[in-house]
Amino acid sequence: MFLLNGSPLQVDVAFTFNGVKYPANWLRLSTAEEKAAAGITEVPDPVRYDDRFYWDAGLPKDLDDLKTEWNRRVDDVAYTMLLPSDWMVVRKQETGTDIPADWATYRAAVRSAAATHKTALNAATDIGGFVSVATTMQWPVNPNATI
Repeated sequence: MFLLNGSPLQVDVAFTFNGVKYPANWLRLSTAEEKAAAGITEVPDPVRYDDRFYWDAGLPKDLDDLKTEWNRRVDDVAYTMLLPSDWMVVRKQETGTDIPADWATYRAAVRSAAATHKTALNAATDIGGFVSVATTMQWPVNPNATI
């Protein structure tokens, strides 16, 4: 990130300073010495925090609130994964036609994965552990999926 008098400069955007107009590509093409002579400093980009878990300032969100939200997300994912095959369950109830074994196995695996994810999320005792669990959840693949 480039700063001029403490204000950020956008790369590929023309700017004017002290009556001098700089073209949009100037920051890319100029040397470090030319930037320094113009009063421009380069600083590392600010750390970007994952806004699913942190506020803009890098402060972690409330762990209990995150657990509530992510448990709901897990339920939503499981619901969405099971929904396309719900008709098979209804058909079984109404006509006695068996659910294909691969689909029965898949449906059980989705429910099991959801329970495992929720248990792991709820067991997290700090934000780091929670983020690790939330970002590594694995779900079963439906029998019709092409990989």
